[in-house]
Amino acid sequence: MAIGIEAPGGPEQLTTLNKPARSADPGEISVRIEAAGVNFVDTYHRIGLYPLDLPVVLGMEGAGTVDEVGDGVDGVEVGDRVAWSGALGSYADRITMSADTVVPVPEDVSTEIAAALMLQGLTAHYLVNSTYPVQEGDRVLIHAGAGGVGGLAIQLAVRAGAEVFTTVGTAEKEEIASSAGAHHVIRYDQTDFAEEITKIAGPRPLAVVYDGVGATTFDGSISTLRPRGMMVTFGNASGPVEPVSPLVLSQNGSLFLTRPTLASYTATKEELRYRADELFVLVGSGDLAVRIGRTFPLDEAADAHRALEGRQTTGKVLLLP
Repeated sequence: MAIGIEAPGGPEQLTTLNKPARSADPGEISVRIEAAGVNFVDTYHRIGLYPLDLPVVLGMEGAGTVDEVGDGVDGVEVGDRVAWSGALGSYADRITMSADTVVPVPEDVSTEIAAALMLQGLTAHYLVNSTYPVQEGDRVLIHAGAGGVGGLAIQLAVRAGAEVFTTVGTAEKEEIASSAGAHHVIRYDQTDFAEEITKIAGPRPLAVVYDGVGATTFDGSISTLRPRGMMVTFGNASGPVEPVSPLVLSQNGSLFLTRPTLASYTATKEELRYRADELFVLVGSGDLAVRIGRTFPLDEAADAHRALEGRQTTGKVLLLP
């Protein structure tokens, strides 16, 4: 079974496609998928914000067991458990991809946790460690602190010694973000987050804002940054940010603005493995908690998209073939 789209649009466009996985070519492996991650990038593919050739099987992330290895592949064998975050076509029960795309899953990490960790965990890792490397004493804002990326980024930023502010929209999400270690959890449905940050820490106290929400939070986020602070906009959950004049950055204190992507921070097999291995070590030791909020059968992918876009989820959403 494979789930994808024949035309862009709403969740109702998700349908079963007759696209069985092919045999592994040289340098490739085939994997029986045990869990596939649902991410906002999948919704961007579905609506056509990030256009793809159609028809297409959606999904970029998953984990499972290798059942075929092509010629010339070293270090991966049939029966190995692997996970990945950059293989289009993961809403399926089987996938064929480059062997360089996957990372091995350690024995002390479950397959479902591995699938839940990859895209969101790797994103949190590069944001906090590389895009703006958080330092001891930094004040940082992480929007959507009860989401998959947000909850993991909070934990990583706290481990680095930061004072963490975060935003959430419900009492349940407030509790989740607090349990992840956030020092200040702000209900954006009850107060202006920028004004609340100023009340707590004074004007423009933040070194960095990590923003996966987009249109509705961008301007307020800019107003909280210290001179030469960094605005990191990495997602569009509320819609894409409007074009920004460079003068806005100078007028707000010579700010830095970046729009990073995971692909740029896992551009080599070595960098992918380094980030994944660090995350797996933290998970295996109990120092990083991965929250699986909801699971859906593969053929209910449309409902998974509705839940994600309706902000009815916390942590990770998985599809289980």
